[in-house]
Amino acid sequence: MRSRLVAGLDVGTTRTSAVIGELEAEGRRRPALRILGVGQSRTEGVRREVVTHIEQTTDSIRQAMKEAELMAGTSVDRVWAGISGVHVKARSSMGVVAISGDEVSRSDVDRVHEVARAVALPADREFLHAIPQEYMVDSQRGLKDPVGMTGTRLETEVYLVTAAASASTNLKKAVARAGYRVQSLVLSPLATARAVLTEDEKEVGVAMVEVGASTTQVAAFYEGKIRHIAVLPVGGNTITNDLVKGLSIPFAEAQRAKEEHAVAFAQLVDPQETVPLPGPAPGQTRHVARELIAHIVEQRLDEIFGLVQHELAAVGMSDRLSAGVVLTGGTASLPGTLEMAGQVFTAPVRIGVPWEGLSGLAEAVQRPRFATVTGIALHGTDRVHETGQGATTLSSNLISRVGAWIREFF
Repeated sequence: MRSRLVAGLDVGTTRTSAVIGELEAEGRRRPALRILGVGQSRTEGVRREVVTHIEQTTDSIRQAMKEAELMAGTSVDRVWAGISGVHVKARSSMGVVAISGDEVSRSDVDRVHEVARAVALPADREFLHAIPQEYMVDSQRGLKDPVGMTGTRLETEVYLVTAAASASTNLKKAVARAGYRVQSLVLSPLATARAVLTEDEKEVGVAMVEVGASTTQVAAFYEGKIRHIAVLPVGGNTITNDLVKGLSIPFAEAQRAKEEHAVAFAQLVDPQETVPLPGPAPGQTRHVARELIAHIVEQRLDEIFGLVQHELAAVGMSDRLSAGVVLTGGTASLPGTLEMAGQVFTAPVRIGVPWEGLSGLAEAVQRPRFATVTGIALHGTDRVHETGQGATTLSSNLISRVGAWIREFF
């Protein structure tokens, strides 16, 4: 049996990440991914999750993919790429068809999907996903798979996700210039949820909250269905900008101070503790109370989590989170984040890292900042397992290696 490789690519505002894995599906109800390689690079040419400079973005993608390929000891020719941003929109749509025979067939399901997707889209919008929520056969509701059921009328509720056509086109163009083909675009919040949530959590009610660099992404589930997706225009960079103003230091120094000294819950900091920061003149150093940094971070995180709570309450989800809130993303790694979130959300809170369905170099991605790119690769693994298409096999991988050598020299 030929090896089947799946690559995930996440082009974030500050960091581009890549994961290469091998599909493992034999004897499994749900496919698993053996992690072979992980790559990262600093992102250039992206603002608020949208490509603004194709050549710079291309270089970032190429560096991250090269690093992942080097670690994996192999090359790939296609990737599953994540996409996000405030331009993403989602809505529910219903479809109804008459059942063609005595019982529901696969063709009936395909037809009802087509009807549900037949909504008018502006020229500047593009479909990303059409996610079946549930099926109804005559008066029987809540069906997960209606094939074989007897009836005369088949209905479905589909969750439609669209994105700005320009954003998706520019991302595909940057990936293509880096020497890879986009197998499919994956909505980042859905991918992240795939990596850090369990099916049981989705059934009883859970919200995934990823605090990224420039945006905070929310995906809420209940009764096994996606109920709400939102992308809020605030994130870790907002906190860094607050530190720039509050501490009177450059952005790079503020980012370093956040990574090395920030605590998200000020009560965890010793009021007497100080940390060194650059002074007003070159070569000078001053000492600032670490508690001050913590207060700045806490206030902004409190606002971000408050916006998330308001978003969940607006769609009636805040009282349905029996499994609580799962935090992920780079900012979730800050000490005290759990305590801070516990003050805002009226539900249990935990930090989410990719773990289920992973083997090989799994420990390399079991951190919040790798949740999205790992989820993208897992999403690709699911699709390859279902359709048999979208993986890099040994034969096409050899062609990819030749192409990589050519790209390297020319």
